[in-house]
Amino acid sequence: MPSPHSMVLLLGIFGTSFVIALSGALMPGPVLTVTISESSRRGFWAGPLIIVGHGILELALIILLLLGLGPYLKKDIVFGIVGLCGALILMWMAFGMFRSIPSLKLNLEPGAEEGRNPILAGILMSLANPYWTIWWATIGLGYIVFAMKFGAVGVIAFFAGHLSADFAWYSIVSLTISKGRSFLSERLYRGVITICAAALVIFSVWFGFMGIQKLVSILVV
Repeated sequence: MPSPHSMVLLLGIFGTSFVIALSGALMPGPVLTVTISESSRRGFWAGPLIIVGHGILELALIILLLLGLGPYLKKDIVFGIVGLCGALILMWMAFGMFRSIPSLKLNLEPGAEEGRNPILAGILMSLANPYWTIWWATIGLGYIVFAMKFGAVGVIAFFAGHLSADFAWYSIVSLTISKGRSFLSERLYRGVITICAAALVIFSVWFGFMGIQKLVSILVV
């Protein structure tokens, strides 16, 4: 049974992890873009399901970090490769969205819209972002090292706080989008999907450029 002092520290780990993760979740990125897109298609549960995929990947990464992967993730070559692969994934997702736009029909029945698996989308969109990998190799790893002072329960408190922030924010986003579907015309609906696809293209070009820049810097040296 943890002492009252330890409980306060564990709650502190949970709370600060929540705040730090929320600050990251609030920033625009591929996961947010796909959440908006899928929520307009599927309804509220798209957001939480995307975060389930996101959380599965983060749990796997935490295990790898605990096994000593952290220093390798900080290398420029890893950033470069992840950036290029992420750019290809995002471009593929964007192409699929653009291709589906002419045939899209606005269906307001929750869950009736078929398409990509939201859990898989959460995994792919996280993998596609090289800054997600770098965050975990630096800030995330540092927090895990601190949380490990309290054993497994400390790491659990950190991960619970981190994932709770993602679930809270993306559930709000998904709920807002899904409730607004009753006010969407098919034209506006297609416009939302077009904007999301265009945003993925922008992220793709940005990540690809940053990846190439890192790899070129390695070759020059």
